[in-house]
Amino acid sequence: MAPSGVILLLLLLPVAAAGVTPGSCSGCGPLSLPMLAWLMAADAVVSLLIIAVVFVCACPHHRPTLEDDKVYINMPGRG
Repeated sequence: MAPSGVILLLLLLPVAAAGVTPGSCSGCGPLSLPMLAWLMAADAVVSLLIIAVVFVCACPHHRPTLEDDKVYINMPGRG
């Protein structure tokens, strides 16, 4: 299940996109400090999620091999 912060960010994206009209540059000035802080926080959260997913997928899984208990008749050294 997705964290509530990610869901909130996804819900706020259409609201932010609706405030920008295509082709106009009336809002091209510098970002306000709260908006910049939210964007940096969202970027940090998404970056950490990507790092966590890569770490979990790249981490080797330690599973005990069950084949060592088997007796192989036709394989020298295994039984």
